[in-house]
Amino acid sequence: MKLKKYLKLIAFNGILIPFSVLNAQNFKNYKQDVKGEEISIELVAVEGRVFLMGTKNASRDADEKPAHQVEVDGFWMGKYEITWKQYDTFVYDQLNDGQFEDSSKLKKMGIDGVTGATAPYTDMSFGMGKGSFPAVNMTQYAALMFCKWLTAKTGVFYRLPTEAEWEYVCKKGKTDEVSNLKEHAWYEDNSDETYHKTGSKKPNSLGIYDMLGNVSEWVLDQYSSTYYTSSPKKNPWNIPTKLYPLTIRGGSWTDTADKICCTNRGFSKINWKQRDPQIPKSNWWFTDAEFVGFRIVRPKVQPTGNEIEKYWLEAIEDFGN
Repeated sequence: MKLKKYLKLIAFNGILIPFSVLNAQNFKNYKQDVKGEEISIELVAVEGRVFLMGTKNASRDADEKPAHQVEVDGFWMGKYEITWKQYDTFVYDQLNDGQFEDSSKLKKMGIDGVTGATAPYTDMSFGMGKGSFPAVNMTQYAALMFCKWLTAKTGVFYRLPTEAEWEYVCKKGKTDEVSNLKEHAWYEDNSDETYHKTGSKKPNSLGIYDMLGNVSEWVLDQYSSTYYTSSPKKNPWNIPTKLYPLTIRGGSWTDTADKICCTNRGFSKINWKQRDPQIPKSNWWFTDAEFVGFRIVRPKVQPTGNEIEKYWLEAIEDFGN
């Protein structure tokens, strides 16, 4: 069959981009290469279904209740948390493209001028390890802009997971049902007060690493302690309407064992940026949130160009605070 039968072109920020059309038998694990870059991202196929979100456990926090039936569609999820090598590629690709000289170059990649990383980023060092360690300290907005950059570079739509998608993968992979949590997660008891290289503990049953512990992970949702009482039953997403609080999941190397749980919910705080060393404050850094990173997902059914544009417009800019 001709290649064009498997490809379609959509308009993305004025650019025609090919989007792969995968049928059911092609829904499998794969590795996403990035043209012209020395990085790739491994993704795991996760079939959608109905699951019980939240918990019935009386000892858990009130914001994890009530337990309720939710259906999510199929998607791919990153096998690992996004690493510094991958995140730095995003930053330096923009810097090397002359963002600070001519913002039109960035627009051609589907990135507008304000979403580029600030120049002082290149002068910062981070003493906890880079390379294959999980990238941290970025705002949710910065994580979204990584996804936007990756979409423009690959022609495949990537985003952050919703809270429901994240919890579904955590539960489907029986991530917190293991007999020895220390074999699967870095947390307060075994982390030595630092994060560790991605994939250095055992994966869950889906083959996905570090869902719990190591670093907490941004999801798409606004945090609300009462959202479960009225959330939609299919593909719920509490669309953000303000900068704080936004939801993080999974717990981190700083957390106690009770937080290393599929249903535990964390959220962002404005004081994470209070010691930002840049003036004006950076679009990109939480100097007090070295425990927050992210991983990406790709929907099984690719959205239309208009849906993608709407998605990016719903991202709330997090800078100057």
